[in-house]
Amino acid sequence: MPTRILPAVGDADAVRSITTLLSQLPDAEPMAPVTDSTQLVDTLARLAAESVDELPEVVVVHERIGPVPALELIREVALRFPAVGVILVTSDPGPGLFQAAMDYGARGLVALPLGYEELASRVQAVAQWSVGVRRHLGSGVEVFTGAGGTVVTVSGAKGGVGTTLTAIQLALAAQASGRPTALVDMDLQAGDVASYLDVQFRRSVVDLAAITDISPRVLADAVFRHDTGLALLLAPGEGERGEEVTDRATRQIVSALRSRYEVVVLDCGAQLGGAGAAAVEMADAALLVTTPDVVAVRGAKRAVRMWDRLQIRKAEETTVVVNRHTRATEIQPPLIRKITGTAVANTTVPANFKELQGAVDAGRVHELDSRGTVKQALWTLAGELGLARAAEGDHRKGGRFRGDRGSVSFRRRKDGAG
Repeated sequence: MPTRILPAVGDADAVRSITTLLSQLPDAEPMAPVTDSTQLVDTLARLAAESVDELPEVVVVHERIGPVPALELIREVALRFPAVGVILVTSDPGPGLFQAAMDYGARGLVALPLGYEELASRVQAVAQWSVGVRRHLGSGVEVFTGAGGTVVTVSGAKGGVGTTLTAIQLALAAQASGRPTALVDMDLQAGDVASYLDVQFRRSVVDLAAITDISPRVLADAVFRHDTGLALLLAPGEGERGEEVTDRATRQIVSALRSRYEVVVLDCGAQLGGAGAAAVEMADAALLVTTPDVVAVRGAKRAVRMWDRLQIRKAEETTVVVNRHTRATEIQPPLIRKITGTAVANTTVPANFKELQGAVDAGRVHELDSRGTVKQALWTLAGELGLARAAEGDHRKGGRFRGDRGSVSFRRRKDGAG
C-alpha cells in the first residue's frame, strides 16, 4: 500500500525541492502541497470527516509554513488528527529544536538541505508508526476527526461596554442549541465571568499555561461545568498571575478547546496583551463590542487599527457589535461601519439596563428573562453569527434555540491560525 504524504510548504522553491524528492521515494504517493497553516488544517479536516483512513499517513511541515508558527501547527495537527505522523523540515536540526518538536507532537525531524536517504528513512518510520496507530484506532478507540470547533472572540472597544455579558449570552445560546460550548475568560487581570455566573472555582486558565501536552483529561480537570451545561475556563482569582498565560500557551489552550467543543467563546476584555492577541488571531470570528457614543467608537477605531498594525486581524475580518443602541442617538451602525472600516452586526443590542440589573447584581445573568429585549437581541446575534438558530416558536415567545450544523456562516480564516 503506498504511503500518502502531504507537504505543507509556503515557499515556492522549497515546494519544488520537497515534492521532487518525495516523488522519488519508493511506494510514496505525494499529495498536492498546501501552502499555509489554515489550508493544511482544513484539508485534514475535510479528509477526516470522511474517514480516518482517508488521512495521509505523513505530513511534512516546512519550518517557514506560516502564518501560524510551525511548532504550534504541529501541536494542532497532533491534537486533532492523532493518526497522522508529522515530520518537521528545518535548517536548525539541533537537539533543542528536536526535543521541542517531539514535545509538540512531531514524529521526526529532517535537516535542510534535504537529502534523499534521510528523508526516505524518516518517512518510512513515520508511515509505519501511523499505520500502527490506525490499526489501534480501528479497535474502537475514540478519536476526534471533525473539522474542529468554531472559535469566537469578544473584545471591548473600552471597559464597560458590555463585553462579558455579550460573551456569556452568545455561549449560552450556542449551548442551548445543542452544541457543546466552552466559555473562556481571557480578561486575565480583571475577568468577571465567574461573578456574572455565581461560580466559586479553584482552577483557572493559568493551570493550563505551563502544560505542554493538554490531554482531554487535563483539560477536563481545568474546566468548571456550570449548571447550564457550559464548560467554563476562568480567569485567575489573582490578576497578576495572568502574565503566566503567554501567547504560546494561549494557542495551545485554544487548540485543545477547539478539538473538544463545537463552539468556543473567549471574553478577551478591553486590554490587549499577548494572550488576547493570539486568541483574536486564531479566531474564526472576532467581535468588537462598542456603545454608540464618541468615546467608545473612537476606542473601537483605535483597536481595529492596532490589530491591523500588529497583523493580528484586518478591519474587514472584524465584526462590531453595537450595544445599548437607541434610535435617538446620533451615532448609528452605518456611521460606525464607516468610521471603523469593519463589518457591523445586523443585530443591535438595545439600551435597557433596568432588565439586567437584578441578574447582574445577583450574579445570575444566565437566568435573564427570555422575554427581555437584551437577551432576545443577544440570542438573535448568536443566530446571525451561525452559533445557534431559532426554532419555529423562537425565544421571543419562550422557545429555545436548536442546533443546525449547517448554519455556521463564517469560515476558518485563510490568513490566520486554523
